[in-house]
Amino acid sequence: MAVTQQLARIPAEYLASCRQSADASPDGDPLWDPPSVDVLDLDWAPFLLQRICELGGLDDVHRSALRQALEGDTAIDLTFLNTHPHTIAPFGPDPTALSAAQVDRVAEMLAQIDFPALLAALPTDEAKAASLIGNGADKIVGGPKKYVLGHFNVLREFYRAAAQRQLLVALWWD
Repeated sequence: MAVTQQLARIPAEYLASCRQSADASPDGDPLWDPPSVDVLDLDWAPFLLQRICELGGLDDVHRSALRQALEGDTAIDLTFLNTHPHTIAPFGPDPTALSAAQVDRVAEMLAQIDFPALLAALPTDEAKAASLIGNGADKIVGGPKKYVLGHFNVLREFYRAAAQRQLLVALWWD
């Protein structure tokens, strides 16, 4: 089973409800089940996204926003989502989340990133680009540039919609 990054757009009330369910349940079941339309599977793209931004010379402010979009923040306590037997992140770090205000800022910063320009800074030869990117990029069918661009666009749209709806974003590896 592959371990991939998951994100979910959720209202603060839903998170509070899950916390309350976990507290009331004898086995800590938070009844975590966000709607599938609000869940994003980023596959193994997070490292590749960050690496391309580094190689393309993206400034620190935007790289920091991308890192936050992919790693979340620990300010919101989600330990109740990582309690056996209902753990949502059994294979990675503890789940994290971004507040609606953080989501809004991240969405704004992601919208400013010219990802095709970052990709243009890589060698035009896909094999050379994959070698430079590393982390298995050479094994991506169709080449890493198309794969990463698609994932960046989906991530940007995911955050845009979350910000528009004033939702939180929870992140975990599963």
